[in-house]
Amino acid sequence: MSTEKHTALYGWHVARGAKIVPFAGYAMPVQYEDGIVKEHLWTREHAGLFDVSHMGQVLVHGADVAASLERLLPVDLQGLAVGQQRYALLMNAQGGIDDDLMLTRRAEDFYVVVNAACKDADFAKLRAGLPDCEVSWWQARSLLALQGPEAVEVLAAIEPAVRDLTFMHGGEFTLLGIPCWVSRSGYTGEDGYEISVPDDRAAVLADLLCKDPRVKPVGLGARDSLRLEAGLCLYGNDIDATTTPIEASLIWAIQKVRRPGGERAGGYPGADVVGEQIENGAPRKRVGLAIDGRAPVRAHTELYLGAEKVGEVTSGGFGATLNAPIAMGYVQAAHAAVGTKLVAKVRGKDVAVEVVAMPFVKKDYKK
Repeated sequence: MSTEKHTALYGWHVARGAKIVPFAGYAMPVQYEDGIVKEHLWTREHAGLFDVSHMGQVLVHGADVAASLERLLPVDLQGLAVGQQRYALLMNAQGGIDDDLMLTRRAEDFYVVVNAACKDADFAKLRAGLPDCEVSWWQARSLLALQGPEAVEVLAAIEPAVRDLTFMHGGEFTLLGIPCWVSRSGYTGEDGYEISVPDDRAAVLADLLCKDPRVKPVGLGARDSLRLEAGLCLYGNDIDATTTPIEASLIWAIQKVRRPGGERAGGYPGADVVGEQIENGAPRKRVGLAIDGRAPVRAHTELYLGAEKVGEVTSGGFGATLNAPIAMGYVQAAHAAVGTKLVAKVRGKDVAVEVVAMPFVKKDYKK
């Protein structure tokens, strides 16, 4: 018997012909009848609806919660306004990334979204590292992501006030009489929203959204190819507990106030390692890779410069928007410059690749 957990929308997916696969301990839709490429292109052109309810939703409350969270995360949370959202990294003592999170400062707490495969470990780390705060699951909640250039018009037809949200901001909204937490964010490189909704109303909301001809349900397959085109990391592939933020080209996620010389520099696990790499550079860097030919270059493919192995692919696939294969991975810092030509070893054959800037597809966010 299968031991995978189900989201509140599992039956909804099955009824719509979804192909279900195991992912991070859950039975999740990887695609629907249109297939990954069509779902990918539909999201880029219109609006795709994703079920991301397997991710964990956590609430952190305390008298000085922002300062407390900064003991674990190398980001500026004290400077966040109410309703403002920030990408953050949960660090370990070796300077590695135990998970990447999304946090929003709300009037009474911080709302935190954590990755599905890490959520129980993250919850334990937050509780252990924040003894002066109350850390709790936001129980019985689903999370829907409505992504694409037409997402704003679709959701505004239900609640016009969502137009006023800008990228990386959230607030409380009533949709169909349902109290929801809505943020203007996502992980596809497109404009859109993430909607936290009570489990027992998730299917009602999903049905209403998909009645709009601009919306189609989209599975995790297209979500992965969309985020790859946008140059966004997948935890467990492109970043993990052995990867530092500087190696991962995520220095932008560490605001200047938390860097060496900043007003609140350091003070989080691994700060010495990260600070040293900010000052002196990291031994390897995450880079984008353009592929010569049509065959995808997948994760774990080794990269060479001449006879020397200089890196490895961490994510690779077909970029449907570009109609070409793309990849990202890590290479030695000395060979990480844009324009560097390398060779990928694919099933015993040499495939020419070139280091390129990311994102592969320009992000379209409402700032």
